[in-house]
Amino acid sequence: MTTHPTLIIHNAKIYTGVAARPEVQALAVAGDHVAAVGTNGQIRSLAGPATQLVDAGRRRVIPGLIDSHMHLVRYGPGYNLDLRWDGVPSLAQAMRMLADQVARTPDSQWVRVTGGFCELQFVERRLPTLEELNQVAPSTPVLILHLGDRALLNGAALRACGYTRDTPDPPGTHIEWDDSGAPTGLLLASPHLALLDGALAHAPSPPYEYQLNAMRQFMRELNRLGITSVIDAGAAHQHYPEDHRVIEELQLHRQLTVRVAYHLGASTPHGELQDFTQLVTTLQPRQGNAFYQLNGAGELLVHSAVDFSNFRQPRPEPPPAMEADLEPVIRLLAQARWPWRMHATYDETIGRALDVFERIDREFPLQGLRWFFDHAETVSLRNIERIGRLGGGLALQSRLAYQGEYFAERYGAQAAAQAPPLRQILDAGVPVGVGSDASRLGSHDPWTTLYWLTTGKTVGGTTQRPPEQCVDRATALALHTRGNCWFSAEEATKGQLDVGQLADFALLSDDYFSVADEAIREIVAELTVVDGHVVHADGPFRTYAPAATPAMPEWCPVHHGSRTWRAPRTRHAEDARTTSPHALGGRP
Repeated sequence: MTTHPTLIIHNAKIYTGVAARPEVQALAVAGDHVAAVGTNGQIRSLAGPATQLVDAGRRRVIPGLIDSHMHLVRYGPGYNLDLRWDGVPSLAQAMRMLADQVARTPDSQWVRVTGGFCELQFVERRLPTLEELNQVAPSTPVLILHLGDRALLNGAALRACGYTRDTPDPPGTHIEWDDSGAPTGLLLASPHLALLDGALAHAPSPPYEYQLNAMRQFMRELNRLGITSVIDAGAAHQHYPEDHRVIEELQLHRQLTVRVAYHLGASTPHGELQDFTQLVTTLQPRQGNAFYQLNGAGELLVHSAVDFSNFRQPRPEPPPAMEADLEPVIRLLAQARWPWRMHATYDETIGRALDVFERIDREFPLQGLRWFFDHAETVSLRNIERIGRLGGGLALQSRLAYQGEYFAERYGAQAAAQAPPLRQILDAGVPVGVGSDASRLGSHDPWTTLYWLTTGKTVGGTTQRPPEQCVDRATALALHTRGNCWFSAEEATKGQLDVGQLADFALLSDDYFSVADEAIREIVAELTVVDGHVVHADGPFRTYAPAATPAMPEWCPVHHGSRTWRAPRTRHAEDARTTSPHALGGRP
């Protein structure tokens, strides 16, 4: 008996990511995988009476984007409460958004601006002053977290945190005081984030029902941007299984619309070996399913090896105990064949870690383990070669798209031009992929990453990277799709649009391959498919959208349209012609 496709996309410009056949007109989906690719005639001839046919109207289709470094598990449950300034072009517009949110926020709640924006993206080239903040919000607590380097608190938030002239600076942080010795509301990471995270912790936590809703809203926002998979990097003070309760309940009820491969880090300072011993004796890498699976250890392996990433501060030197702390953990992971990822911003940290890895490699070969460094903005050619010899990889993030000017001010334009040295990494053949480090230290918007990779420009408009350190659009897209599959050992199942691969793809509002450079950052998905099911649809494809889940609570920023900024559209694509008027559902 012939099995007909469940879904056909035709009359499209489908970029497959497959070198032998990079572009086709149509694809067919059977269940959760791609069943066929080819010409319009070839694929349409496969349709049966129940096949959904979608006319793409000559729009671009790409494999679903994959983010190799996101903190979805940690920040997803609070997503609805975040007012996002990602990409907002002016401080005036941002402050209007803030004032509107203050007006609708109940007295007992905070307004918190967090995530991937940079003061230099504003035409005013600055953050609001504390005076402006207090004028907009005289009584509602407001916290603005800027890239992990500083936080602004209005007077109400200062009072809620209990910060006074007697509050001491925690190690590695600073509270700014006025001439009378009272705190002004400016908190600085120097370079530690503890004070910024501690201030945010004073805000009320949403109830569990709201956390479930927020995680779903965050995933739908990722779908709107064309993201279909993430690799969760783990985080300090994130405990398993307690802090995975939200995402695991959604997985149990088949409500995930983004595939998640997650890492587990050490949560106990000076007790990291015990933490990982417990994990490796009870869990196995890759356990789970195609939607939710354990990927390995990290990014926090030992607390003494963290070198932070605040480029407004001098490079921190990990303490002398780093190697002694790291070695037994790496030996344990290598012996248990657990992959790991390690946060390392600077080459000096990478070099010291590699000394440890090379010693362990002589006992337990690291080849085939899929271990890797995250960030690596200043990694040297020598250490790139060492990583390659040990079978490691590099997961890069677009942090300098937001902090490039700060990096150049401290280390010089020449160093910034090669931070990270992408061309040398590619030439060395080391596995490499890209991500965001979202959602507090960068935006979850993949199009800013693709813009930065291909143009070398920051969100502040500075050309940081010369043409020789940029890549063409196809290479950049490969890094954000199949390149990231190496880190989760999923090259055989996703990252391209080929027969047998998972049916994860996005139909775009504009053609990524032909729009002007500045228009790359305006792209969104008008139709996103995950596991063969439409999880997002908008514009001319709105009839295919799954039923909307309203954001909770009713007053939250997400409920009122706060999401990654996109300028008003200057043109509207022609309506797509479809042969079925009823909407497709989400995951069954």
